[in-house]
Amino acid sequence: MRNVLIIGSGCAGNTAAVYAARANLKPLVVSGRHAGGQLSMTTLVENFPGFPEGINGPDLVENIKKQAENFGAEYMHGDVIEAQLSCHPFRINVEGEWIEARTVIVASGASARWLGLESEQRLIGHGVSSCATCDGFFYRGKKIMVVGGGDSAMEEANFLTRFGSEVVVVHRRDQFRASKIMLDRVRRNPKIKLLTNTVVEDILDAGQHLVTSVKLRDTATGVVWEQDVDGFFVAIGHIPNTAVFKGQIETDADGYIVSKGGARTNIPGVFHAGDVQDRAYRQAVTAAGAGCMAAIEAERFLEAEAH
Repeated sequence: MRNVLIIGSGCAGNTAAVYAARANLKPLVVSGRHAGGQLSMTTLVENFPGFPEGINGPDLVENIKKQAENFGAEYMHGDVIEAQLSCHPFRINVEGEWIEARTVIVASGASARWLGLESEQRLIGHGVSSCATCDGFFYRGKKIMVVGGGDSAMEEANFLTRFGSEVVVVHRRDQFRASKIMLDRVRRNPKIKLLTNTVVEDILDAGQHLVTSVKLRDTATGVVWEQDVDGFFVAIGHIPNTAVFKGQIETDADGYIVSKGGARTNIPGVFHAGDVQDRAYRQAVTAAGAGCMAAIEAERFLEAEAH
C-alpha cells in the first residue's frame, strides 16, 4: 500500500515527489516509458529560476529526480495501462503489476501534436520546437516558420516576432480556425507572412543536426520549393495524456483534467499537476509549482483521513 502514487516524471511529477518525500510519505513515481516529459526533448532551458546560465532540459528533470530520491522517493519504469479510481484504496496497473495507493497525483503531461515527419523528430531541440515561450529567444534576428491555423499558432507567431527577423505561418487550408481577433492581430503585424494551402514535405537538414530550410508544397498547384528558415515551430495543439482515466477523472472536451480548485479533481484523493490540466501556460516552472500544490493537497488529505 502506497501513501502517494505519482504518475509522470516531468517537472510536475518530480517536484510532487520532492514534497511528498520530504513529508515522509515515501511516494512511488511511475516514470512512464518516456521519462522526463516535454523537458526531455528540450536542449537549453533559460527561463527556470535559479540557473543564470541556463540548464539543459534533461539535466533539470534529472536533478529534481535525484533530489526526490535523496528524500526517499522511489521510481518505477513503465506506463499506466489501467486505473481503478472508483474504489479506495485506488488501484493502478503499471504494465501488468497492480499497485494500491491512498492518494494519486496525475502528472502525466500532454504530448505535443507533431507533423509525423522523420526529420522533424530528429530535429526536435535542434531547431524544431513546440513551444515559442521556451525557445523563441534562440532565434533573435533569424528566420522563423510556424505551422498551424488556430489561435495557438497565431499567438506563437505574434510572440516570435519579438525575436525573429521574419515569421512565416504555414497552414494547409485556405481558411484559418483562429478567432477573428487573433487573425487580425497577425495580419496587422508587418513581420508575419501567411502561407495558405501549403503543407510541409520535409525539414532540412537532419544530417547537420540543425534546421536550415523547409521543403513546402502548394496543395492547389502542386509546386514544391525550399524556403530558408532557422527555427521551425509546430503549433497544431497538444494531447493531454488522460486516456487511461477516461470515464473516471472528469476532463473537458479536449481531454484536459477539469480542476475542482487547487490541485483537486472530481475524485477525492486524486490530484492533478502540470500540463495534464494546464492548457494555458505549459512552462517548467508552472508545472513544478503545480507539483508542489498536488503534494501538499495529498498530504492534507492523508492527515484528514487519519483522524
